[in-house]
Amino acid sequence: MGIVSAIGFDVEETLQSLRAGKTGIDALRYLQTDHHEFPVGEVQMSTDEMAKRLGIPDGTPRTRTAMMGIMALGQALQQANLHKDDMAKAAFVSGTTVGGMDMSEQFYMDFLTNDLHNDYISQHDCGACTESIADYFGPFASVSTLSTACSSAANAIINGANAIREGSCEIAVVGGSECITKFHLNGFNSLMILDHEQCRPFDETRAGLNLGEGAAFLVIETADSARRRGVTPIAVLEGYGNACDAFHQTASSPDGEGSYRAMREALADAGLQPQDIDYINAHGTGTPNNDTSESQAMMRLFGETIPPVSSTKSFTGHTTSASGSIEAVICILALQHQFLPLNLGWKHQMPDGITPVTDQHPVRPLQHVLCNSFGFGGNDSSLVIGKEPSKALLPLGEGREGAAGEGAFILAATQISIQEGLSEAWMQSPIQYDEPYVRSLDVDYKQWLSVGESRRMGKLLKRALVTSLAAMRQSGVEHPDAIITGTGLGCIENTEILLTHLCEEGEENCKPTPFMQSTHNTISSLVSIHTHTHGYNATYAHKEASFDCALEDAWRQMKLGRIHTALVGGQDEMTPKYFGLLCKTGYLGQPSQIAGEAAVSVMLSAKPRNELDNVLCRMTYFKRLYRPTPEELQQTAAAIGCFDAVVTSVSQLSTFNSQLSTLQEAATLFPDTPLLQYKNIFGESYTAYGLGIYATAHVLHCQQLPPAMLIPGFVTPAALHRILVLNQIGGKDYTFTVLES
Repeated sequence: MGIVSAIGFDVEETLQSLRAGKTGIDALRYLQTDHHEFPVGEVQMSTDEMAKRLGIPDGTPRTRTAMMGIMALGQALQQANLHKDDMAKAAFVSGTTVGGMDMSEQFYMDFLTNDLHNDYISQHDCGACTESIADYFGPFASVSTLSTACSSAANAIINGANAIREGSCEIAVVGGSECITKFHLNGFNSLMILDHEQCRPFDETRAGLNLGEGAAFLVIETADSARRRGVTPIAVLEGYGNACDAFHQTASSPDGEGSYRAMREALADAGLQPQDIDYINAHGTGTPNNDTSESQAMMRLFGETIPPVSSTKSFTGHTTSASGSIEAVICILALQHQFLPLNLGWKHQMPDGITPVTDQHPVRPLQHVLCNSFGFGGNDSSLVIGKEPSKALLPLGEGREGAAGEGAFILAATQISIQEGLSEAWMQSPIQYDEPYVRSLDVDYKQWLSVGESRRMGKLLKRALVTSLAAMRQSGVEHPDAIITGTGLGCIENTEILLTHLCEEGEENCKPTPFMQSTHNTISSLVSIHTHTHGYNATYAHKEASFDCALEDAWRQMKLGRIHTALVGGQDEMTPKYFGLLCKTGYLGQPSQIAGEAAVSVMLSAKPRNELDNVLCRMTYFKRLYRPTPEELQQTAAAIGCFDAVVTSVSQLSTFNSQLSTLQEAATLFPDTPLLQYKNIFGESYTAYGLGIYATAHVLHCQQLPPAMLIPGFVTPAALHRILVLNQIGGKDYTFTVLES
């Protein structure tokens, strides 16, 4: 494990601060803001000092989130004795929400008006931050980014553990990184939940949270792999749970339904009873709402015998997306050194609330601890970490009936895009565009949403919700076991509104709505809230692989039998301003290329519920690779076998050389196989791959190939029974999905 936070630059310093009861919350020092009235938990080192410590040359674009992540990851890799050969077979999963916002908020007006800081445009999104951390040390087998607000790092741990259980890898490096920015300092201030003093979780006088920053990563692996490598585990990830409160975009429900479900699922996964838990590291933000809700959830689960509970955010501040992994490291330290982390600042008992830890000495030896992380939109996750394996723990991959034998069935696939929405009219007569930038064609939202609902939502939220509702209606699945969204940028229009306000009007009078709707997981949580769906909920924000990551999560959990139905979405918008910025980076603006917007929802099922289900097709193969060697690409191509066509990710053909090379690579990997296209119909966007899956599913179902999908110079498929949908991203990210009629 590796950790960087306000209470230390490494594990040893963190332990010393915890044992000494030394908080890291203090006055602002590094963030350039007008709001010095709010104490925070800053890492006591400037971004430039971090870069110098890491040997990163001057002039190299770097963000604070990435620098802290590199520092923490280096510690974890060193302790785990993990070398490049090991990393090349390992998954890397990180959680973040702000990504490179610390630099974007400094240079946003430069982005729009000049070319002084264009290098930082491509560092803005969450996926770029994750790749900066991963690439500093060498290639991993796959790289993913979770963005579920304050539960991001916890969900990264869950994702990595599922990858190991499913057999995709034996080692996963998991965690998260997040820096304090003006953007989210002012956003939280607009919600009026920041305390002007040191936070006091679970205290009757609590008045809000203190923001913090930091990073932490864990190396998790199978017991067999650890034995082969000759390394000794420091703890055991025994179980985990993820559930949605489905109550409100920022507030928790009074009875803590989501947190109760997440904790209950984590215990069941670990094969433990409530009385087996020896300590709970609570989410415990210090806000009146969270601490009441979490207390009620713990009382529901544990009754009158609640284990010792504390929130360590009074040490580190609320490190938002990184909090799940930072607090997991603290839990491991508590297990290793047999102490209870204090709940600093607590003095006054909450009515009907829990009494937190004020004495470090445990009443009994710590064997199993519970670590809670709850995010905006009711995204609630819990981890059970043990000193030694529980005897009741199910062997990996056993005890559940998965869908590995037949694959996953696509029951419905819907879209709102630059073609006619909620329709397959594009198959017969697609709308043709000559201009390089096109917005989505909206549908009649009144058929799906009330006037009040529609007025409160931005355009992307309406598109995402309506395509989701349409997929649910077509499939007959009212409450899927999982709602998983991929979005490269989230509601970027709301991000721009808040950024523009900060740059042009300053830090006073920021409105809460743009901040709330700018959070990436607003989309998936909105669908859960609207449909009252409490199941697994996750959001991936990994650039053009965002939908790919979401689809991978659903596929993996179906193979494990953890879920049986999943609504997988790909949701992105393209504002005029962001189109201009992406043209500056060279990502968009090439001749013959169309920039579009994507709102696509796909309903997956492990098995058809009955013979009457209108199944579109089956998904029988899925694999993602990151920076693969030519040999790895050839091996993957050979493993897939024969099929009738390849649907490529080429976005235009006539003059852009990199797109021609994309076709050449596909033709080399799959010789004598017809190649098809779809971005000429739907445009380029960060989650366009979802539209590729959507289009291919309907082609297989209708057994009809739209002429627009043909690529000039390539042969027409002789049959339409088994099609590979291939995503190639910048020569480094590859996704292989096979769909069959």
